[in-house]
Amino acid sequence: MLTNTQNKESSAYVHFVHASRKSLFVGFFFIFFQTFSQIVPPSFAKVVDSIVAVAPKDFTNLHTMFRASRNDTILMRYLCRISSEQDYKSGAAYALNELGRKYRNISNYDRAIELHKEALAVAEADKNVQFIALSLNNLGVVYRRTSSIRTAMDYHQKALELAETVENPPKSLRRSINISVNSIGNLYRKLEQYEKAIEYFERALQLETELNNQLGQAINFQNLGSCKEELGDLETALVNYRTSLALNESINNSQGRIICNNSIAQIYLKQNNPEDALEILEANLLDARKLGDGLLIVPVYIFKGWAKMNMGQYRTAEKEMLHGLKLSKQYNLPTYTIQVSHLLSELYKKNKDFEKALTYNVMAEDLEEKVLNENTISYVNDIIFRYDSQKKSNKIAMLAKENENVKLELRKNRTILLIAGVALTFLAGIFYILYRQYQLKNEKQLLTLEQTMLRSQMNPHFLFNSLNSIKLYIINNEQKNAVYYLNKFSKLVRKILEASSLREIPLAEELETAQLYMNIENIRFSNEIDFHIKVEDNIDVQNVKIPSLILQPFLENALWHGLSSKEGDKKIVITISKATEEGHIHIGIIDNGIGRVASEKIKLGKVLKRKSMGIDITKERLANFSRDYQNSFNLDIIDLFHDDGEAKGTKVSLYIPVI
Repeated sequence: MLTNTQNKESSAYVHFVHASRKSLFVGFFFIFFQTFSQIVPPSFAKVVDSIVAVAPKDFTNLHTMFRASRNDTILMRYLCRISSEQDYKSGAAYALNELGRKYRNISNYDRAIELHKEALAVAEADKNVQFIALSLNNLGVVYRRTSSIRTAMDYHQKALELAETVENPPKSLRRSINISVNSIGNLYRKLEQYEKAIEYFERALQLETELNNQLGQAINFQNLGSCKEELGDLETALVNYRTSLALNESINNSQGRIICNNSIAQIYLKQNNPEDALEILEANLLDARKLGDGLLIVPVYIFKGWAKMNMGQYRTAEKEMLHGLKLSKQYNLPTYTIQVSHLLSELYKKNKDFEKALTYNVMAEDLEEKVLNENTISYVNDIIFRYDSQKKSNKIAMLAKENENVKLELRKNRTILLIAGVALTFLAGIFYILYRQYQLKNEKQLLTLEQTMLRSQMNPHFLFNSLNSIKLYIINNEQKNAVYYLNKFSKLVRKILEASSLREIPLAEELETAQLYMNIENIRFSNEIDFHIKVEDNIDVQNVKIPSLILQPFLENALWHGLSSKEGDKKIVITISKATEEGHIHIGIIDNGIGRVASEKIKLGKVLKRKSMGIDITKERLANFSRDYQNSFNLDIIDLFHDDGEAKGTKVSLYIPVI
């Protein structure tokens, strides 16, 4: 436990410490302010005072005065502070943008974004279009360097739209337009739409030439070279890079010179000339380090590693590439991270270290997918489409009257087409109704035929006689015959019912049904009828399709009109063969009955005459069946005679189309 005295001493000590710290801070601030004031040259302070007093709002005037001092962050902070104190917003916006550019060039992108956004807010408060466009473009450049394509496109698009709303824009705004066009080209290049990017770079180059801006020309020649390189035209790319290098040399632009030399070295590497590439890169590394811009330093290490790999110096190559990878992540340069990851994958393949090769390949592909995805492409295309549509709106307005006439003509044509369409629809409806009626009529006719056919197959007379015959076996205690023929009868009835629901069946099924029918009917003839089926070897009865239940009417005619009144041997033979006419099979039904002439005489002598409809129904069914084939059916019924002219039977020849 502390005593009261100890507590008081402790409190006094704390108070003393706080007072000392406060005095120390005030003293430090006073010393810093004095030092800061001494660092700012009096001549610069005098220029700032004179500019703030006049307060020009034109970017060109400010840039002319401060061009030589814009890379000095201390001087730009001084300009920003004095301008803010005197409420000179244009001066503050200029200084903030230059500070942001400086941080951007040393790859401190977060701080650069903060400064450019602060400059944008100041310019918007001042309603100064020149500095608003400048700030928007600067933000776009920073986001483009970090591969935030969607955000970068948004800022450059806003800058371009704003600058183009001003009639007779001053030189600074024209410069902003050029920067926007060039930057949009760069975004297309990042999206690998190189042909579209070239269109924007060529447009920007023309605009920079009109302004006689050698720096702008150098930048666009460099960008054109990059697109040509990606398209595989290395020679044209090299020409563009060298043109850009010459322009950068003429204006003593160190940054542009380093970028061009890096690009030329990369062309040499792709042309398998690592020695010349390495010579350029060694000198480039010293210049890049002096500027401290990560965007310039990172590719030097990557390309050096690439050159060493091509020269077979794998260990040195690995060291250079890994250092380049580390810096690309440190400076947040995903494009270079992807490139060096692919190169490391290739290097490890050469070293047979396939696990590391796979790891770096997957790393590169994952980052590529993250940087450039379908949503980003859709968003960018949507923005460009919106801008193009807005830009063309004036031209559309000029053609309004002409378009109105076209619309009137279109309305007239549309009315005619509508009437014609209604008429055609009405006619189509009528034709459809007629066609459906025709279909329904055919379906009804076919259904009627099927029902009539079923009745003819299952006529009561046949059923009664068949069951009567089986009953006779039972009465005579011939159980085996009764069971045998009862099975035959039930199987026949089942087959008839099954076949009646089918339009066509295999010939094998039809022959089996015919065999069952003859087995049943033969009971009534005391098994006197000799019935045979003969099929040629080259006919597959399982694959040949015929209408169901077409043979029974002919067998019934042969039995009751040819054989029932005959004495002696009785025969019926069914023959199946290929017809001489292609696309048909021939079914022959031959009996040795009394013939049609004698049968007709017997029929006339009967008191009760029953008209047989089976043959006529079968003909109609065959006609319907033949409609699905190119060939039609043929039916011939021929009387057979002995040499002396006496009838010896009847032959039915049926020619059915098959596939």
